[in-house]
Amino acid sequence: MAEEGRIAVEKKATGVAYVMINRPRALNSLTREMIVELARAIKALSEDEAVGAIVLYGSGRAFCSGVDLTAAEAVFKGDVKDPDADPVHQMELCRKPIVGAVRGYAVTAGFEIALACDVLVAGEDAVFLDTHARFGIFPSWGLSQKLARIIGANRAREVSLTAAPITAAAAERWGLVGQVVEPEKVVEKATELAEAMLRNNRDLVLRYKSVINDGLKLDLASGLALEKERAHRFYDGMTREQFEQMRKYISSRRSPAPSKL
Repeated sequence: MAEEGRIAVEKKATGVAYVMINRPRALNSLTREMIVELARAIKALSEDEAVGAIVLYGSGRAFCSGVDLTAAEAVFKGDVKDPDADPVHQMELCRKPIVGAVRGYAVTAGFEIALACDVLVAGEDAVFLDTHARFGIFPSWGLSQKLARIIGANRAREVSLTAAPITAAAAERWGLVGQVVEPEKVVEKATELAEAMLRNNRDLVLRYKSVINDGLKLDLASGLALEKERAHRFYDGMTREQFEQMRKYISSRRSPAPSKL
């Protein structure tokens, strides 16, 4: 177990890496040092070829309750401008899929970290809360833009301008999270999803994540063109032998029953 007030990283032989925000007595609020440490951890895992997927979670009964306001000035006037010290920026650059396991509170910066994950699993006790407007903090890790694109502009305005909490049930209903499970099973379910990704072609998983996320920044026509461009580049790089290996691999397998989501 890492020292409290630190970011804990654990890598498994399966290719799943775990990143834990470990400050449970403060509901995993982030100090300046933890913010920098989280950014560096995500960047290192992105570059680690032994890692295929990442599970991100908080220690104890919260995911992350935001930035420790004693560090606010140093973070918002300095580190927030430094991409190497910005964990959300590093998550957005990360080549590996990130599965967020959210139990308890994901508040403001913690909410933004959750939104930077590629897939979200929530405990029944999860609460997503945007308090930027309540405390006079300007969002800088993406909440003002991402939430509206996921749950719709009207809902996002209501949530952010009133600082109203989103329950786990509402988050699932609105498409913010993929699955809701018992709180003590959140990391287990996130691990199942990460391992399911790793049973697929790892190179294609990374390419697929990239084309989805990059395409979401574009209008539909440009996104379709991006997919076509990358597909052509991918197939142009394959040899005849690789196509034959693909054919043999597919013909040798019976399609398994799809896992239930």
